[in-house]
Amino acid sequence: MIAYIPNSLIVFVQNFDCHNHSIFSDGLLRPRELVELAKKTGCDAVALTDHDNTGGLAEAETAAAELHIRFIRGVELSVTWPAKSSVAVAATADLNPITIHVVGLGIDPLDATLVAGIASIRDGRLERARQMGAHLAHMGIEGVFEDALALAENKDMIGRTHFARAMVTRGLATSVGAVFGKFLTPGKPGFVAHQWASLGDAIGWITGAGGVAVLAHPGRYKLSKQEMRQLLTEFKQAGGQAIEVITGSHEKHQYREYAALAREFDFMASRGSDFHGHGESRFQPGTLPPLPDDLVPVWTVLQ
Repeated sequence: MIAYIPNSLIVFVQNFDCHNHSIFSDGLLRPRELVELAKKTGCDAVALTDHDNTGGLAEAETAAAELHIRFIRGVELSVTWPAKSSVAVAATADLNPITIHVVGLGIDPLDATLVAGIASIRDGRLERARQMGAHLAHMGIEGVFEDALALAENKDMIGRTHFARAMVTRGLATSVGAVFGKFLTPGKPGFVAHQWASLGDAIGWITGAGGVAVLAHPGRYKLSKQEMRQLLTEFKQAGGQAIEVITGSHEKHQYREYAALAREFDFMASRGSDFHGHGESRFQPGTLPPLPDDLVPVWTVLQ
């Protein structure tokens, strides 16, 4: 990636993409295929950050070594915030708990505490999916659970994206995003709440495994400015070190908004497409704009 500056000097900027998914969670590509795509699109480094799963890291790392592209071991943990015991409760008294995501970069996937933590998050996914299917069946949309399960390469990781794909296939919506908006978000008929990890636990598992905790796509969360500041405060207090500034779900004005918050809270900045698959994701790996040059990229502290 090349950035041009006013004095006509050319500055080479490392093209790191720190947020991607494979079939080991809810992506459409195998880990090797993801790395091959990242190489094709010009990435200098790529991270695999499957939801609550590290099973694809070995395959991706082997492919990256063969293709001479740097690989970052990652994971994306599901968190319920604010937790009942959260210090944020008083400041967000009217906020119902929401699901947020914390990306761990540079982790040791064999760390025993991280492995146990990830397993604890995965527990209950299948039962939640059955409940989602029952809710949709009550509306007259029967058999979606079975269809979604068939689409999930990793049955333990069945989630809302698999339901959305199944419903698109049935012609109930034109896109995965449209299904989420109509059926699968809080307050919609197919949504089932789930108690994930606490923010403190998730960050502790990541940092204990030698990784850096990154708040994923903050612009996606339906939070007021006050609530967002409270989340960032608690995230930092718990040991979080970075936030995603440039990411696939952020609009241009959010690049500026979260760059300003990264400066204010003294966070490192991350950049990641949040790629799931062709036709579903806005950006392929490595095709996002670069980070603002005054922010410290999170990958500068990764081994």
